[in-house]
Order: sequence, then C-alpha cells, then structure tokens
Amino acid sequence: LPLVYNCSGYESEEVIEILDGVIDIYMPDVKFSSEIISEKFCQAKDYFENLKKVLKIMHKQVGDLIIENGIAQRGLLIRHLVMPNGLAGTEELMEFIAKEISKDTYINIMEQYRPCGEAYKFPEINRKITFEEYEKAKEIARSFGLYRFD
Repeated sequence: LPLVYNCSGYESEEVIEILDGVIDIYMPDVKFSSEIISEKFCQAKDYFENLKKVLKIMHKQVGDLIIENGIAQRGLLIRHLVMPNGLAGTEELMEFIAKEISKDTYINIMEQYRPCGEAYKFPEINRKITFEEYEKAKEIARSFGLYRFD
C-alpha cells in the first residue's frame, strides 16, 4: 500500500528531505498566497514562500500523481480549499503550480469551507463560499493549463 503524507503545506524543507524514499504520496494543503492573509489567519507570514520550496521538493521526490485502476500509487496530490472573497489567492497558487511544478499536477479543489471557531470575528471569512466562487477557482486552474482536478 502507498504511504501517504497528509500535511498542512507548512513543513520544513529538512523534514521533507528526510522523507525522501519513504513517502509515496504527498498530500499537502495549499492555503494562501498572500503574506498579509496567511499572517492574519495562520500567523505564518512566510507561508507561501515556504510552501513553494516544499512543493518543489515533494514533486522532485515523487513526481505527478500516478493512478492505477482508480487507486493513487505515487505522486503529489495538492489540496486547495477555496475561501470566501478570493482570500486563498487561488490565481497566484494555480499560476505557481502550473509554471513551477507541473501542469499535470493533480489538484483537489475543495469547496467545503465552513466558518467555525473564531471565524465570526472576521466578516470576510464568516460565511460559506458561493457556487460562483468555487466555479471561478476551477476556471482559474484551467486558465493556467491545469486539468487534473475534481
């Protein structure tokens, strides 16, 4: 069975290097592209800069996702949660993936954002996403030549 590493996308390069040859499928979250937004909601101003380095290492290790008989065997499977009001920075994220990782990258574009916890304190994220916001995220991915997503 493939060994899957499900992670936040905010890993250290050193940890990912140690996992070389151990992990079959990397499944990182790709959350934000804006320093301001990632600082505000994750206290990680360097999130996107760190993420870009880590994704490149992951992809170098396992390549694009390989699926055989409907089962993922090896590769990079990116999860992207669409946020209200475009706060995830989908355009910048998809552009980076298409230009610096691979247009064959498999991306799970997720629509299940639900405000919980302290989201009520932030009006910009205190609602579910709309159908239009979700469709726009898929349209953005397609505009950069990405096609492997659900």
